[in-house]
Amino acid sequence: MLCTQHKLKGPSDDELSTFAVLRRVYIERDEVKQIASILQRSDRIHLFRVGGLIFHAIGQLLPSQMANFHSPTAIFPVGYEATRIYWSTRVPNKRCRYRCRIGEDDGRPLFEVRVLEHGMEDLHYRDTTAEGIWDRVVQQVAKLRDDSSMLKLFTEHVKGEEMYGLTVHAVMRITESLPGVESCQNYQFRYGRHPLMELPLMINPTGSARSEPKVATQCKRPHTLNSTSVSKAYQSTFTGELNTPYSKQFVHSKSSQYRRLKTEWKNNVYLARSRIQGLGLYAAKDLEKHTMVIEYIGTVIRNEVANRREKIYESQNRGIYMFRINNEQVIDATLTGGPARYVNHSCAPNCVAEVVTFDKEDKIIIISSRRIPKGEELTYDYQFDFEDDQHKIPCHCGAWNCRKWMN
Repeated sequence: MLCTQHKLKGPSDDELSTFAVLRRVYIERDEVKQIASILQRSDRIHLFRVGGLIFHAIGQLLPSQMANFHSPTAIFPVGYEATRIYWSTRVPNKRCRYRCRIGEDDGRPLFEVRVLEHGMEDLHYRDTTAEGIWDRVVQQVAKLRDDSSMLKLFTEHVKGEEMYGLTVHAVMRITESLPGVESCQNYQFRYGRHPLMELPLMINPTGSARSEPKVATQCKRPHTLNSTSVSKAYQSTFTGELNTPYSKQFVHSKSSQYRRLKTEWKNNVYLARSRIQGLGLYAAKDLEKHTMVIEYIGTVIRNEVANRREKIYESQNRGIYMFRINNEQVIDATLTGGPARYVNHSCAPNCVAEVVTFDKEDKIIIISSRRIPKGEELTYDYQFDFEDDQHKIPCHCGAWNCRKWMN
């Protein structure tokens, strides 16, 4: 490229007209691993974008929902959320956001769309099918474009399931890996279950024993450490006693260990099918004794709120994940929890669940009580309250000292 003083007269093939260098770049991309890495984040907000679709959450399906919550081309998980960027129904030649969500109404899928448009009031659409909502939206957009003498919109090519993002390849890979979707008899699988996708999905419909709907109705509060006699580990957290082996390492560097746990917990564990029941959490590497393995996270709520939510979850036949922190607070991990809720019960556990205080906040930490080799399933004793024979919960841990009952 020459300056103006030395510029050649007339066209020249040797002279560059721009500094841009045009070349082919080959990128090797593993879509499955990329999607799985997003789902394995602990913030429960699985955000990625595919064209005009922004994916937020996959949701879940319980066994009782499998028959009705799918079509031949798509699966409809309850709690699925995504945003579609599409033409506005009120302002011509302008796009806005359509927040799409799938709920449940009387055992059938309920499709909801909220129109988010800057400077205008939100619009709400509800229907029993995705087609029903998007047919209405598209017809309004088409009429607006006709009135504004704009290019015609071919409405017959806009499909509701596609606008919801349920037929997007990346989303289909996730929905087809949801636990139990093999029961969707009318659905035509395209990719099938993938082991990387199995791990981080929401609640396990046949997961650990305490999450079963029948358990939730039988045991009023099955998710406490021990409501009758507070564990020694729990006492040591608040009284400062050092009479448990698990308190030893906390004396010197609780904060540093917790900070390390927050960044490295993904390297400690992985989810897989459990020999005890449903899904279980396994050691991804050799874990030494007294290691902080993972934190039990969720929404911290008061007892009164926990009782109300428990009744709501029971009425929805939903698996319940709750863990009592103290006499006043409970962690609800049913909808917003992490992988720690998949740790199964055992009468001969290799971990303990301890309430530990960090920065004046109580945290529930799963801690190894002995050395755990790579590939071994993590377990701890749920310490349920003892119940009468009518409300007994069978134990399937298979330990040499199994008590046969969890309560």
